[in-house]
Amino acid sequence: MTHILKTTLLITTMIFFTGNLAMAGSESDPLKPRVPKAERGTAKKLKSPIGQLDDASPEIIAEGKKIFEGKGTCVNCHGKEGNGQGPAGKVLNPGPRDFTNCKFHKKRKDGELFWIVKNGSAGTGMVSMIPATITEEEGWKVLAYERSFCKK
Repeated sequence: MTHILKTTLLITTMIFFTGNLAMAGSESDPLKPRVPKAERGTAKKLKSPIGQLDDASPEIIAEGKKIFEGKGTCVNCHGKEGNGQGPAGKVLNPGPRDFTNCKFHKKRKDGELFWIVKNGSAGTGMVSMIPATITEEEGWKVLAYERSFCKK
């Protein structure tokens, strides 16, 4: 399957499952957890096999960026700047996470972010990316890149 076809299918799936396009735009509560309450404790304990994400090496961040902008298709919703304003993200309600929001990064544990990449987020356009689109290791690298959007 070509990259363009995969991207088109992903965007179509997101639109189908969200169904709420009339009031698209930014996220209403960027600090609200998206991991279900019953799963949150377990998710918070998940640890990255590549080390602390907000202290990742430039090489790991570069690999994460390549996946984010490529086969991970994250850029379609979250945008090149990670602000949730990608072409597909502009039509989603709620809007995608804004990874430039440092308050968001301080509030969410690495494991919570990974849980969402692996399982998706009910009620949003975020679908499960692991293992259908990327591997677990690639997921952690993408998250290291996403953490780098917060300029401390």
